[in-house]
Amino acid sequence: MKKKKLLFLPKYPRKGASSRLRSFQFLPLWQKEGYAVSVSSFFTEEYLNAIYSHQSPGYWHVLKCYFRRVFLLFSVRKYDVIIIEKELFPYLPAMAEWMLSKVKGYWVDYDDAVFHNYDQKENRLVFFLMPRKIDHVMKMANQVIVGNDYLKKRAVAAGAQNIDIFPTVIDPQKYKVIRTHLPNKKLVIGWIGSPSTLKYLEPMVPVLNWLHEHYPIKFLLVNGKSKIKFKGEMECIPWTEEGEVEAILKMDIGIMPLPDNPWERGKCAYKLIQYMACGLPVVASPIGMNKEVVIHGENGFLANSNEEWIIALGQLIEDANLRTDFGVEGRKKVLKEFTLEGNFKRFKNMVDQELTK
Repeated sequence: MKKKKLLFLPKYPRKGASSRLRSFQFLPLWQKEGYAVSVSSFFTEEYLNAIYSHQSPGYWHVLKCYFRRVFLLFSVRKYDVIIIEKELFPYLPAMAEWMLSKVKGYWVDYDDAVFHNYDQKENRLVFFLMPRKIDHVMKMANQVIVGNDYLKKRAVAAGAQNIDIFPTVIDPQKYKVIRTHLPNKKLVIGWIGSPSTLKYLEPMVPVLNWLHEHYPIKFLLVNGKSKIKFKGEMECIPWTEEGEVEAILKMDIGIMPLPDNPWERGKCAYKLIQYMACGLPVVASPIGMNKEVVIHGENGFLANSNEEWIIALGQLIEDANLRTDFGVEGRKKVLKEFTLEGNFKRFKNMVDQELTK
């Protein structure tokens, strides 16, 4: 029997969080089921390393990424289903997607509000030339996969015909439950994220400093070499895929602050899902999907102002039983709604239905 051929076109190599979680972590499951899977990221690991080090990857290197994808598109006819992450060519009109829709058809996947890269006025040239680019990409797709309801609403408004929500998920087998907090040990508040998202943590510094003055706490930052101006004890652990779970297990409370901006409303609350998978209580901003993952007062707290953050974190610091209860409920929710196996079964069913048309 001929193997079904799938082509995944993620934006980044495995080191890029969105591509790792939306494409790469599913590859072993596809292969186990007998599918022939090919993967070609747009950007390279060299590009990501430069970006994470706050350096320029170089114009020639970026140009090579564009040409590499152009050449790849000449071979798309041999694949049964093509799944694109976000878009084929960043900051170019949707001509390539239009051509692909006529020749073969494609699916497209979003876990971020990437359309706001085009419809916001920060980049005037892009805003003037192609403010609705992603809307066109969505409308022409055979299938649109989105990570949350905010992204789905945009796909509906764009005129997309087939839209399904697939939240970003974790593999439960990799996530252990947090160890019991030891007496006389400083309670650890933690945050995990890429260098590009450290900006979300910086407004929390006054809250953390206040807590440091009133409680014996430590702050754990899993974020490469970047730091914040916290006055208390802080540990900074470089992020690695292999070590991220062990890093989270050093925390007693996980936090996910976000500003209320268009881009952040499209985020998929992955940090919260990771914390909860390890049995951590959480505190998060009531923005976007955070409000779906955190059930206020049941598996964590939602906090908006500095005062609300201080009250929420103070309650968890003072009450070990509350931390345990929230952690138990959070892990239950993750195992029920945010697992790799659950998403894969749904995705496979969709692919199989497409191939029988």
